[in-house]
Parts: sequence; C-alpha cells; structure tokens
Amino acid sequence: MPMLPVVALLVCFALPCTARQGGFTVRGRVVDALSRRPVPFAVVSVYGESGHGASADSLGVFAISGVTPGMHRLSASCMGYKDMVSDEFLVSATLPPVVLELEEDASVLAGVTVSATPLRIDKVSPVSLHLIGMGEIEKSPGGNRDISRIVRSYPGVSFSPIGYRNDLIVRGGSPSENRFFLDGIEIPNINHFVTQGATGGPVSILNADFIREVQFYTGAFPADKGGALSSVLDIRLRDGNAEGNNFKATLGASEVSLSASGHVGRRTTYLFSVRQSYLQLLFKMIGLPFLPNFIDGQFKVKTRFSEHDELTVLGLAGIDDMKLNTDEEGEDAEYLLSYLPRIKQNTFTVGAAYKHYSGRNVTTVSLGYNYLYNSNLKYRDNDDSSPDNLTLDISSHERKASLRAENRTYGERWTVAEGADVYYARYDDNSFQRLYAAGGRTDRSQSAAIGMVGWGAYASARYKSSDERLTASAGLRFDGCGYSLPMARVWDNVSPTLSVSWRFVPSVALNAAVGLYHQLPPYTALGYKASDGSYANKGLRYMRVANANVGAEWNVSQAMVVSLEGFYKQYSRLPLSVADGIPLSCKGNDYGIVGNELLTSTAEGRAFGLEASLRWQKPGRFVSVASVTLYRSEFRDGSKGGAYVASAWDNRFIANVSGTYELPRNWSVGAKLSAIGGSPFTPYDVDKSSLVEAWDAQGRPYLDYSRYNTGRLDAFCQLDVRVDKNYYFRSWRLGIYVDLQNVTKSVLRQPDVLMSTGIVENPGAPVAEQRYRMKYLPQESGTLLPTIGLTVEF
Repeated sequence: MPMLPVVALLVCFALPCTARQGGFTVRGRVVDALSRRPVPFAVVSVYGESGHGASADSLGVFAISGVTPGMHRLSASCMGYKDMVSDEFLVSATLPPVVLELEEDASVLAGVTVSATPLRIDKVSPVSLHLIGMGEIEKSPGGNRDISRIVRSYPGVSFSPIGYRNDLIVRGGSPSENRFFLDGIEIPNINHFVTQGATGGPVSILNADFIREVQFYTGAFPADKGGALSSVLDIRLRDGNAEGNNFKATLGASEVSLSASGHVGRRTTYLFSVRQSYLQLLFKMIGLPFLPNFIDGQFKVKTRFSEHDELTVLGLAGIDDMKLNTDEEGEDAEYLLSYLPRIKQNTFTVGAAYKHYSGRNVTTVSLGYNYLYNSNLKYRDNDDSSPDNLTLDISSHERKASLRAENRTYGERWTVAEGADVYYARYDDNSFQRLYAAGGRTDRSQSAAIGMVGWGAYASARYKSSDERLTASAGLRFDGCGYSLPMARVWDNVSPTLSVSWRFVPSVALNAAVGLYHQLPPYTALGYKASDGSYANKGLRYMRVANANVGAEWNVSQAMVVSLEGFYKQYSRLPLSVADGIPLSCKGNDYGIVGNELLTSTAEGRAFGLEASLRWQKPGRFVSVASVTLYRSEFRDGSKGGAYVASAWDNRFIANVSGTYELPRNWSVGAKLSAIGGSPFTPYDVDKSSLVEAWDAQGRPYLDYSRYNTGRLDAFCQLDVRVDKNYYFRSWRLGIYVDLQNVTKSVLRQPDVLMSTGIVENPGAPVAEQRYRMKYLPQESGTLLPTIGLTVEF
C-alpha cells in the first residue's frame, strides 16, 4: 500500500475531534415541479427532527439555521400540494442551495391525506424498483463508492467474490443485459477495461460525488429505457452550486482525484472532475503480473434560460492502459502472463438535453454521442521480437449518435408520455487472431466496417387513484434497425409492459408486472465476417425476454419496509456460439472481447426465483438493507430442444446484510456480510489443451463444452467493514475513511488451472501431434483488500 495515504490518515486522526459549533444553515427554495414557479409560504423542516424548520417567504426562499453536519433529508408541505421528502444531501460548509419540488395534489379537494416518508417515495414503477440515495453511495461497506458494487446489497444481484470485478449480474442475466442512463443520456459503458460486448469491468468511470440518486430497475423497465433485458441503472446527477464555487480533492489507495462545483453567472452551474490512477505502482509493488492505469473525467453544465427552459450538457471519458509485468516470476504469474493481452481503451460519451416546461407538459429533446476504442495485443511468451509470435491483434471502434424527443403530460390522475428516438451506429474492426480447430491451427484476419440506422418509438401511461392505493402503468415500445430485413421489422420487436400495485390496506401493497423486452446483439457479433468476406451473422435477431413479477410490500413503519417478490424470465432468440454450443450471454466475465464469432439466434433460456428484502432507516442514525434471493438460471439450444443446463450465472442463492450506523462526533461505522452460492464451471479438455499448436494459439487451456457447467464451486461468504470520520470547519470539510474488503480473509477455491510446462513430450512426432507436458496450478484467493481515502472539500 502506498505510504502517502497512510501518513495522511495518521495525521488526520491526530487532529482534535472538534467540529464547527452551532451547525450550518441550509438554504434553498420551494418550486412547483411543473411550472417551476415559487411556492410561497411552504413549511420546510429537517426530516426526523421535529420542530427544526422554517417557512418559505413569498418567493419560496427558506433558510434553516443550526443544522448539524452530516447526511440529511428535508420535508416540505403546503396547502394544495403533496407532502414530499427530499433526496439525501450532505450538510457542510459547501452545501449549495437546495431546490425542493412540490407536486399539486388534487386529493386535497377530496379530503384525503397522504403522508410522505423516506421509504414510500413516489415510484415510477411499483414493481422491481429500488431507490438509492447519497448516503448509501457515500458510505456503503465494500462498495468503494462504485455504483455497480453498491447495488449488490439489493435482491437479485450477484457479485464477484474477492472484489476483482464489478460485473452487474441481475436475476441470473448476463452483464451484457444491463442499460445505463445518466440524466436521461444513454451511457453504453460505465467501466474501465470493459469487456467489449458485455459491459462489465473492474473499476467504474463514474464519479460518485456527482450522483444525487439512482433508480435501479430489476424488472418492469420503463418504455423510454429500451434495450434492457436484466436491469436499468437510471442515474440522476446533482446540479452545481448556484451561489459559490467549491472544490473537493480525494487521495485514495489507488487514485487521486479533483472535482469542482460552481456557477458561471446567475443562470449556469457546472460540475467537473478528473481522476488519475496509480494502480500500476501498487500492483507492481505487491507483485502482480498486470499493471492497469487509467484516467477519467466527467462534467455537467446546466443553464436555466427561464423558469420554463433549461439545457443540460454532460460528458464522461476514460483512458485505459494495461501493461504486462513480464519481470514477475512464479507459476501464478506465468499462467496470467501466458494469455493476458496488452489492453488499450478510450471511451467517452457526450450529450445534451433541452427541457421545456409548459403547464402540465414537459418536453425534452436530447442528443448523445458514444465512442469506444479497444485494442488487444498479444505475442506468444510475450516475445514481440518476431512477427511469427503474434497471436492476437484486435483494433476496433464503436460509435453511436442518437437523437430523442419526448413529451410527458401530468394530469390529476394520469401521467402520459410519448417519444421517439433515432440513431446511427458504426462499428469497424481490424483484427488478427490465431485459432485452433479440429483441423489444426489457423490464422484468421478480418477488416470489417458496418453502419446502420436504428429507430424506436414508445408511449406509456400511469394512473394513480385519489387515495393513492391503486397505481397502474402500461407501456408500448417498438424497435428496429437497418442491419438486416428481419431486424427492420418493428412489428417483430414490440415491447408491451403492464404493472399494477394495489395497497389494499395503507401499510400493505400487492404488486405485479408483466412485460416483453428486446435488445440488439453486440456490435462485435454484427460485424463478424465469414471466410468469404461476407457478414456471417446476418441471420441474428433482436434478443427477447418475457418477464413476469409478482410480490407484496409491507410498510411496517415509517422507517421499515419488508418486501417479497417472485420473478420469471423466459429468453428467446439468444445468439448461440456455433463453435462452443453455448449462448453468447454465458461469456464475458473476463478481460477481452465477446461476440466476434459465428452465431445463430437459436438459444433459449429461463431464470426464475424468489426475493425477500428488508430496509430499515432512521434519519441521521442508521440505515440497514438485507436481502435473500433463491433462483435458477438455465439455457438450451432451442433448435435441438432437450433439457436445460445451468448458465454461467446460476449461483442458486445470494444473501446480503449491510448497515451503517452514525456515531457521535461525526464518526460512522458500517459492515456488509455477503454470501453467494458456488458458480458452475466447465472441466478442461486436457487432450486438446496439451497439443502444442492448440496451446500456442491462445496460451491457456481449452474447456470441454460437451461437459458444460457440470461442475460447481463451493459457496462463498465475505465480510466488508468501513469506518468514516468527518471534520467540519467553518469553510471546509475533511473526511477520512478506511474500507476493508474480505476482513475474514475468506478463501475462494476455484478449479486447479491446467498449465503447459513448455516441455514437448514427443518432439519426434509430427507437428500436429506434438504435446506439451502439462501441470495443474492451485487456484485459491483470500486476500484482504484495504482502501484508505482522504477527502478535502472547500
């Protein structure tokens, strides 16, 4: 571990444990959510602290003095409007003015009273939706402020043991089945060193400092969020400081970052951050054979032209470079170095959204552009002295420009939305790959370039009864693209959805949802060429899943919610690997690329299970989330029928219990206990792997797909602990945290890996029959992963 963060931590803990006396003043304004006009004389208070509040003036402006530092919510009420509870925010010297949005309430005329609590938030979907606030993001044990890791506390979400990767695996689905949105702009990739074609990776690009709230859908996806089969992460960013300029510097165990929040003039606010990793120094010091390095940046600029018009421009970028540490010795290093490529990636997204408020109508027009460059380079034995040693050289680009228009109308009981989007996508690939098939070693090269136009249209309606006991949502979406004639038929890619929630007593609700969803196969698959130069996967279709959910939710109190939900997912038209006989969705949990092979849309799958969860929250004191999921995830080749077999994501059970408790003097401590069933695995094909030509082609053993996933690892349990300490001063804040992953050093045991010794046992045999002498290397890991962080906000 680098010494600088450790020394800084010791110095900070030596500071006197004092904070600014008298607390801070929270300022802001209350506005109508639709008209954006001030709501005069609204009553605003600190949620959970009775008697601590203030009344807004005739312009909707309020100020609450003496608020203790730390995470808080505000509640607001006014005659003719629904009571509301705000998102979480950190009260400190740098807190910008807070904007509270109230919705008109027609139920007042009917004499109905509906109280607001932090756990009964007005959800867009009554089913399979989790709302994640700033407090959880900031202090989640083992999360390391990475949103893909933080959502693992919620039901249905699997995790990678020991924390090596943050692939998002939801309800038995592949990491490629998720979609990410940032303030309404689609973000295809939120990770560094992404597995192209599958979206997973080891480190997030997103700066958690900017996140205001996350809406995490595990089912019942909204019609305007197309392309998801397993989950949607709808990430809402906060606005910049409209009255000042403040900065935040963070020094961690693996990176250093700087962010800023402020304004330019009276109408424009901004957020900006940049982060530089020094993981390569840490990995080299502890003797790892690969040295990752990354830089990322993010910004958001928002301009309010008037009460009715605003423009938001945002951007996200990452630059990745992973070198190989060929000086490292040992059998484990030898194996990793035998197949890991040199990886370079550049990715960025820029987008702009114009929003117009007109009475009960809100119109949004957005434009986005995404780019990904990926390069993988590998030489046999990492010896680049001869071109004959080249085994892998892939260079590809993905580009997508999209335009979306939407109108949303808010009525007393109904909310109706309609919209359309169009995009142009381009993929090019120049690659060389050394392969081994039954006929012997082959060298495959291709140069591909595809461009296509895609389109979609959607409409949705949401109804809520006057007493808010009945909520129903319905949506319809059409998708198509110009890649092939079957994919252009929008009537073949129709996605209807329906969800209903009935609160038959005030504290208990029954929820149900059904839907059909579609997703385009990855560009790597669409751009794959046959040996004759034609595009080999023209027969692929949009992937499809039929999803059904049913459950119940019990509001035990204002602070506690218990839920139970069952789900069933039926997959069809999944791409199936012709060479391996397994679905493409069962690949993609390692570095590299998936999809660049011959595929057919004949795989079928199913995932079903039962989820139970409990959320307990006391404002300013503690928050706890517990969940248990029992499920199965299976597939088969639909063209052959037969029995289903376990998919790569069939862990059978997941259990998580996490909690964070606020202690006096601005200390907090949190812990998370996670358990997961053993992953299925496929035995090695020893006969094929030992062949000299086969081993030299890819530098790692081959799997015996005739025995796909017939083995299973042991279950795994992990304990993570986090401790935070904050110092609040008159004009700045100092924060220190220690995050310890796998405190108990639980050991993850995986199958012994088959490895070549480099010794040819039969050098006199024909080249095609020569074999290496093989050996097995034990694969066990149980490392304690500590992270020390220091933040200064001023």
